[in-house]
Formats: sequence, C-alpha cells, structure tokens
Amino acid sequence: MSALLDGIKANNFVIVGRAGIDFFTDVGVRAEDAERLTVDLGGSAANIAAGICKLGGKAALVTSVSDDSVGSYCINRLEHYGVDTTHVRRVGGEFRNSLAFYESVLEGHRNVIYRNGAADFQMEVADVEAVDYAAYGALITAGTVFAAEPSRSATFRAFELAKAAGVPIIFDVDYRPYSWPSPEVAAEVLSRAAEASDMIVGNDEEFGFMAGGMDKGQAKARDLSRSSAEIVIYKKGENGAVTYAGDQEISTGIYPVTAVKPNGAGDAFMAGLMTGLAASNDLETAILRGSACASITVSKPGCAPAMPDPDVLSAFLTNHPGPTHP
Repeated sequence: MSALLDGIKANNFVIVGRAGIDFFTDVGVRAEDAERLTVDLGGSAANIAAGICKLGGKAALVTSVSDDSVGSYCINRLEHYGVDTTHVRRVGGEFRNSLAFYESVLEGHRNVIYRNGAADFQMEVADVEAVDYAAYGALITAGTVFAAEPSRSATFRAFELAKAAGVPIIFDVDYRPYSWPSPEVAAEVLSRAAEASDMIVGNDEEFGFMAGGMDKGQAKARDLSRSSAEIVIYKKGENGAVTYAGDQEISTGIYPVTAVKPNGAGDAFMAGLMTGLAASNDLETAILRGSACASITVSKPGCAPAMPDPDVLSAFLTNHPGPTHP
C-alpha cells in the first residue's frame, strides 16, 4: 500500500484552513424575501472536518478565529460536530471570522461572502509548528488558506513539517478569486501548493486556471499525476469526474438529485472520499461515495448540517437508482 493510502487509512486528519459562520434561507426563499435565517458552521476546511467526523473519522482543525462571540460560536459548532479544536487560536483586534449569506435556491443562486480582515488569515507559523503531525494520518487543506499572509507562509510551513513526519498532503484547490490580490499571484501559489501535494482535488475551472486556459485544465491534471501527485481528481460538475492514479484513468458519474443550492458539494465530496478510502474501499468506490455525499448535501439547506452520517449515506446509496455513466 502507498504512503498516501496508508495515511488515509488511519482515518485521522489534521486540516489546515478556515472556520466561518453561514447564514442561509429556508428552501426556495430568496434573500430579499427572507424573514428568518438559519445559522451554522461554515468555511471549507471546517466543513470538511465536520463531514469527516459525521462519517466516523477524526479531524483536528488548525486555524485562527476572532476573539468575539462569532469566534466562540465557530469553536462551539466545531466541537458539536466532533472536531478537535486544540489548535484553533483566538485573535483580537479588528479581525473577524468570514461570513457567508446564501439562498437555498438553485436557479440564480446568490452567495455573498464577507472576508474583509479575515481572522483565519492571521494563522501564523507558530500555530502550525505547535502541531504534532506524526499523530495524524494525513494533512488536508483547501486553497483559500494560501490567499494572504501570514496564513500562506504558515501553511507552506505545515507542508514542510508534515512531509518531514512522513504525513501525506491532500490539497483541494478551492480557488476563490475574491480572496486573492491578483489572478497571477493565485496561479503561482496554487500551482506551487499542487506540486507539493500527494493528492489533488479540483474542478475543471480550477485546473484550467492553474494551466492558463480552460482547454488546458485536464492536461494539467494528468501532468500533475505523472510528475508529483499520486492521485489527481479532475471534477467536471454534472459530468462527473476523471481520476488519474498511476496508469489508471477512472471516469465516474454523479448521483442526480433535486438540489436546493450548490454550496458544500466539494467539501462533502472530500469528506466522503477520505472516509471511503479509510474504510478500504477501492478508489472508484470511494470517489462515488464522495459523489453521493455531495449530492446529499446539495439537496438540503446549509453545508455542515446537510452532510450525511453513515446511516443517511447508507440509505441514500440503497435507495438511489445509481450514478450516471460518464
């Protein structure tokens, strides 16, 4: 077994990235018509951690949160989902946790994210150096963590420490243009992170962005699988995914559902994929398990609260007619 899959099998992950707060409407309600909102945990890294814990894995989050009631809320919700918050540091001053306000509406969906003075970008090298990486099977991060300093340097330091401890790195590209100073900086930094990773997960737009053109994205994914990463998953939305692993090229479909919003699909996919591989599923089965988790999550309001536990996932896989054929 490879070091990557061996690490994932421990089902114990250290996740570097942000925790935020989500406000979202009831199903079918537009933002301007909302008279009430539901609040829960948000942020890609926090959602991945929550999804892994809901599916029976272990996850610890490394980040910083605002030293106020919203930061306290985020820590409380992380602990509610079973995420280890030992390495979540509070920061004072004017830094604030990110906030997302989105509609539980698919057509014309709107998602407004407030990221000014983001507390998670204040994660420092000292924060990641306090982690015992050897205690975990794998490190997971999502691209937004690289968008600003000191978080960018801290995360690259976490990569160095994880590698030194023999811990594989799993990278969700997760490109969010609004967080970055320029597309040029983003392309350079995200490519550097991808080249240092053992597994890369991204969509067609993200790989195309790193490659300098949408028509070059799939070739970029294939090249990364040949040059540095052991597994590269190239997601194509409703057209499924293509996974490159050594000499394998695996095409998988999706589980069609009636979606109520697009949010959380990628985070749920990662949680299902990781716990599927940890459960000794073969790569194709684990990818489909991730796809099922994504479909479940977009069919309900919210992100972390919409992610499945093992019973919900099992019932979905039993009752759904099956994935599309790519």
